[in-house]
Amino acid sequence: MNSLLRQHRYALGIALQRLMRQPFSSLANLCIMALALCLPVLGAAILDAARPVTRDLSITPELTIFMKVDAPREAGTQVLERVRNAQDSSIQSARLVTKENALASLQRTPGWREALAVLPDNPLPDAITVTFAAGPNATDTASRLAEQWKAWPDVDRVQLDSAWMQRLEALASTARIALLLLAVAVGLVVLATVFNTVRMQALTQREEIAVARLVGATESFVRRPFLYQGALSGLLASLLALVFAALALRPMNSALTRLAQSYDTTISLQLPALADLLPAIIITAALCALAARWSVTRHTRF
Repeated sequence: MNSLLRQHRYALGIALQRLMRQPFSSLANLCIMALALCLPVLGAAILDAARPVTRDLSITPELTIFMKVDAPREAGTQVLERVRNAQDSSIQSARLVTKENALASLQRTPGWREALAVLPDNPLPDAITVTFAAGPNATDTASRLAEQWKAWPDVDRVQLDSAWMQRLEALASTARIALLLLAVAVGLVVLATVFNTVRMQALTQREEIAVARLVGATESFVRRPFLYQGALSGLLASLLALVFAALALRPMNSALTRLAQSYDTTISLQLPALADLLPAIIITAALCALAARWSVTRHTRF
């Protein structure tokens, strides 16, 4: 057991020496790998910031029936009763939002308070919000009922509010797939970099490896330093990628803060949680070690 530990300690020391022997070349390779790894980290930070928005949005169909501005006050109540009496099982709920309540809600929003203060009277109509139960045909049912309700007396227009939510969810799904493909592409670039680096190192030390075999060195003894070199490269590149990502997020957050302030909201991009980053770092180091093993196995057969 002690002999095995000494061999691993020796292999780790050799790997560190090889990295330190050519510091500029090693640093250049690590920076290239880190810049590539930085891209999916930034993409994950953007998706994490957008996740609360898409999670809180309901993609169940919702209709809003806008009454005419000059419609009598009881017209909204009558339309609400007609909707509730429609005997359609897909209708989950319906509620009346009076023009007074709608105005009060907008006045509580800082962005609208100043604009509404200059108006002489309330420009908003009464509205009935109808929510449909989720189902495979819910959107079709909502569209069909919207066409019918447009023809009712005192109804100005009917708006289907779920279409943009579904488009947003589809966009978020597309972004997640694109991020996954980007991560795979970045992984291939990093593995190719490690493979080529170990290949060059193995070809440079061909005579040293040949002498070690002549004096009885096993294949595992020969390969082990290269495996540690690949794992260390993946580990250091991952940590350096987090540093690059953190530096890149600072100007991005400054720009987003100015944009969010114009909408009276807050947006902040942050690195993924440590529980998500740690497995990714371990997997990166392990894959780099496998790439190093493949490279040294192919290029030390002499």
